[in-house]
Amino acid sequence: MNRSLAFVLIAFLALCGSQVCPAAKKESAEANKKNPEANKLALEGAQAAKSQDWNKAVDLLKKATAMDHKYGDELSAVYQRRGYAAANEQRYGDAINDYNEALKLTPQEAPRIHEQRAAVEMKIQDYDKALADYSELIKLKPNEIKYITYRAYIYELKNDLQNSLADNEKILKLDPNNQDAKTRKQRLEQKITERTPLTPPPRSPTPSPAAKKKP
Repeated sequence: MNRSLAFVLIAFLALCGSQVCPAAKKESAEANKKNPEANKLALEGAQAAKSQDWNKAVDLLKKATAMDHKYGDELSAVYQRRGYAAANEQRYGDAINDYNEALKLTPQEAPRIHEQRAAVEMKIQDYDKALADYSELIKLKPNEIKYITYRAYIYELKNDLQNSLADNEKILKLDPNNQDAKTRKQRLEQKITERTPLTPPPRSPTPSPAAKKKP
């Protein structure tokens, strides 16, 4: 970096400290003034969440988000925390509903929310939905072994042995020394062999009757 460029950079940072940054703070303060009720509700919601009063926090932040969409991220975070608490209390349906709402609000956080929801779906043995969530996760993170492993496991539970074996091969390609995958491969191949019917031997040709000799 030459001296003139360095000087420009230092001057810019100094300007940010003296003018630009205070301007940003002023803009934020003005935004709060435009939505004082939304800001008040959001603060109360954050306080309720801190006290783990999830229902109150959700209610307050829903109202704040309706007035100003910028609070959607905070509402999503509270939905996820309430969902986690519900799952720990074995209220799995409530947990899934909360994760559904969080995903609508913050699709950019899809990997984390899909993973949380899939864990609950596995608890209640809703394998079709868990399979869908892990498939979405694999689209987002195709080289994440734990997601492929869970999907291979679900396929095996559903007796979809070919797809389970295909996922298992992906795991071994990413991690050739994965012992669980090696064991699973042997098990799957054995199951496939047992399921495949033996090919019957070809029928012996029926001898044609001997032709009668003419006298």
